[in-house]
Amino acid sequence: MAPSPETPTPEHVDVLIVGAGISGLGAAWHLQHQTPGKSFLLLDALDGFGGTWLTHRYPGVRSDSDLYTFGYRFKPWTGDPIASGEAIMTYLAEVIAENDLARHIRYRHRIVSAAWSSEAGLWTVRVERTDTGESLTFTAAFLWMCQGYYRHAEGYTPDWPGLAAYKGRVVHPQTWPEDLDYKDKNILLIGSGATAATLLPALAPDCKHVTLLQRSPTYFIPGRNANDLADQLRALDVDPAWIHEITRRKILQDQAAFTRMAFEQPHVAKQELLAGVSAFVGEEMTAKHFTPSYLPWRQRIAFVPDGDIFKAVLAGKASIANGEIETFTETGVKLTSGETLDADIVITATGFNISVLGDIAFSVDGRAVDPADTLTYRGMMFTGLPNLVWIFGYFRASWTLRVDLVADFVCRLLNHMDARGVRKVEVRPPAGDEAMPRLPWADPENFNPGYLMRGLAALPKRGDKPEWQHTQDYWAERTALPAVDLDGPEFVYDGAVAATPVASAAAAE
Repeated sequence: MAPSPETPTPEHVDVLIVGAGISGLGAAWHLQHQTPGKSFLLLDALDGFGGTWLTHRYPGVRSDSDLYTFGYRFKPWTGDPIASGEAIMTYLAEVIAENDLARHIRYRHRIVSAAWSSEAGLWTVRVERTDTGESLTFTAAFLWMCQGYYRHAEGYTPDWPGLAAYKGRVVHPQTWPEDLDYKDKNILLIGSGATAATLLPALAPDCKHVTLLQRSPTYFIPGRNANDLADQLRALDVDPAWIHEITRRKILQDQAAFTRMAFEQPHVAKQELLAGVSAFVGEEMTAKHFTPSYLPWRQRIAFVPDGDIFKAVLAGKASIANGEIETFTETGVKLTSGETLDADIVITATGFNISVLGDIAFSVDGRAVDPADTLTYRGMMFTGLPNLVWIFGYFRASWTLRVDLVADFVCRLLNHMDARGVRKVEVRPPAGDEAMPRLPWADPENFNPGYLMRGLAALPKRGDKPEWQHTQDYWAERTALPAVDLDGPEFVYDGAVAATPVASAAAAE
């Protein structure tokens, strides 16, 4: 149907990338290099690029993964392994400038809905300009969801009893206020993950005292914020691209070995991790405040550069308290143990809220599609949602590793569709697998952080076979994804299973 005179003609692209953070920018680079000639746009609801690294502006914000693996494989990293948010934003800005991506990005474009038409072979995407309120329409042959997995607008704060009675200021790190003055103030920092571990040493020098309240400790890996191998190669004047690739491979090899140990010999891995902490604070404090109740890798492990969180505690500017909040009071909190902790400022480093496919309203041929009712193919495609891929990274490895792998897959798929002369692809369980069990996206026995458990019901389901789940295993996927048979029975093109194999126009890595 032709648009009415009052309706502006929708802007059309071959590929619409949702998000201009680290996933979206990586996707754009791969499109340029692996599918030349494809038109594309990146839409982002924020007022600039960077995603997490734009919205997270709390003191000391930094990566909790090394940048040799968190950085892209195509863009050498030359700084410290654990990088500040500012350094990561500089890195992303260079990616945009070096590849002329700015002209493809539209900021302040919040997607409201996405409707697929099988007749037209297109997605129609409704967008709201967050700065003007204007409504816009885009059409795309393919949607590449790179918007991340949590809501940027606000973080998760538990509904604690008595919170309204507290007279001080309550701040969530995800929405850090620019006017927050914490100099010479007593701070209660609630949480135990990477954000809390980053904030504590950043706040300690200027505040009067900061108390970290943790319901349960987490695992940390303290160490020098340097990579000896990379430094040695630089001293030999090796090409930065070689340094990046060699260091990246060595880190991945070491991570693979430790991950295997964590599952095959979990108590050995636990003792190794705790020994690293004990080297800073001693066995007594490690046992009291830094020994988790779960085994390694059931939640994410954060690297602590130069042991800064432990140094702050030893210096007396910070302390650790274990316990659960019974209620807030006018001056702080009362724990279930009866202990009270008073503070001028409470910082809730308590996580975030899951956002499934950007919380966008999806429909296919006029029927609403709830992602929770779909079955995932390798954690990136979904039954009932044609011509769509979502980048959801790794829990136990750097997120960006999967950006590169999924990008290879998407570009190979797009070129394969062109070679076949088809415009639609969707995934379905092949004959015999239709009745496979529908399981939660992740196994709570295997990985169970709070944000995932809170949002599990909203996520797509997984099957009981590797191809129908997000295995979270980079070391397996780096081989498995390039080997996926795009003419396999899981792929349905233009409504019919592909009958004649056609060689892909783009080779996998």
